[in-house]
Amino acid sequence: MQFSLSDEQTLLRDSAAAFVRDHSSLRRIRALRDGNDADGFSRDLWKDIAGLGWLGIPFAEDDGGLGLGLKELALVMEEFGKGLMPEPLLSSILLGGGAIQRGGSAAQRAAVLPALIGGELLLALAYQERQSRYDLQCVATRAERVGDGWRLRGEKCLVLDGHVADRLLVSARTAGGERERDGITLFLLEHGAPGVSVTRQSTLDGRNAALVRLDGVAVGPADAVGAVDGGGALLAEVIDRATAGLCAEMLGGMETAFAMTLDYLKTRQQFGAPIGSFQALKHRAAVLFTEIELARSAVLAAAMALDEGHAQAAQFVSAAKARCSDTFVLAANEGVQMHGGIGMTDEHDIGFFLKRARAAEITFGDAAFHRDRFAALQGY
Repeated sequence: MQFSLSDEQTLLRDSAAAFVRDHSSLRRIRALRDGNDADGFSRDLWKDIAGLGWLGIPFAEDDGGLGLGLKELALVMEEFGKGLMPEPLLSSILLGGGAIQRGGSAAQRAAVLPALIGGELLLALAYQERQSRYDLQCVATRAERVGDGWRLRGEKCLVLDGHVADRLLVSARTAGGERERDGITLFLLEHGAPGVSVTRQSTLDGRNAALVRLDGVAVGPADAVGAVDGGGALLAEVIDRATAGLCAEMLGGMETAFAMTLDYLKTRQQFGAPIGSFQALKHRAAVLFTEIELARSAVLAAAMALDEGHAQAAQFVSAAKARCSDTFVLAANEGVQMHGGIGMTDEHDIGFFLKRARAAEITFGDAAFHRDRFAALQGY
């Protein structure tokens, strides 16, 4: 694997860093939270991001994209993570768009992807249920056969950015038992379709989610995404790619939390010297630096393994998520503690990274889940 960046990748990363620096700030994030913004993000910024072409990074040129890879998208997501940007790159592009890209018919791709890449359409993937935890095969939502179509009944929770999505991708069981991999099908629904009810939720870090209820929603054969009864494999593939993207975002978040902490250690005076000159705090900062660099390597390895179709790509993803879950929480915890009393206040920005670390830690599986998954994939 080539871990170094090409000139084009470096330019992309630097452009994303400049965009975040010039157009977003933690003051904006605070205002969105405190004002209970209806969208939870900036649609104007989303249009700007689309204009830069970044929404098309992972999509084929035939679908209107740039034909690049997850590694390139990860570079953008890392910079977005540094600024805690809430724009729906993860939910709309990697989750919703990823499902259409990898499982959609030619007609579905033509109807959805150009508008998605242009920033005119938002997607959300509704796959989690109250009892499912991290088990993608645990699907109680039923799709009952009616003629050549189906009627969907069930409930999905924590649908990322589901309240603003124009269209929803919903997993439902068309055959088999509640925890069987086979028998799951993904369906593409309109947000306002009869029988669809969407209630906004908020995660502990202020991000957007939704509760989606399905009460006899009628769908036809053209609404099925991928093979009927074969949605389990498609869902697993999409979630792995989204997990790698989330890891890149987490990497950016831990980098900023660490940078804020280092700056405080260099400026806070105690006993006539900067507290960063104290040996104990130097050691803790050195440990953090090392852990973040290990996380960086794991994230790049996961993104490149997925791009290359590596046979052990799932193991790379689990290694990265376990590493990033532990390290982001460590960086945020250490940041709050080393900021002392002010770190515990809502007025200080370091707390935003602690909340984001806690929420991201359990998204797509926490560190314990992914260590267990890694071991199982290794045959243990």
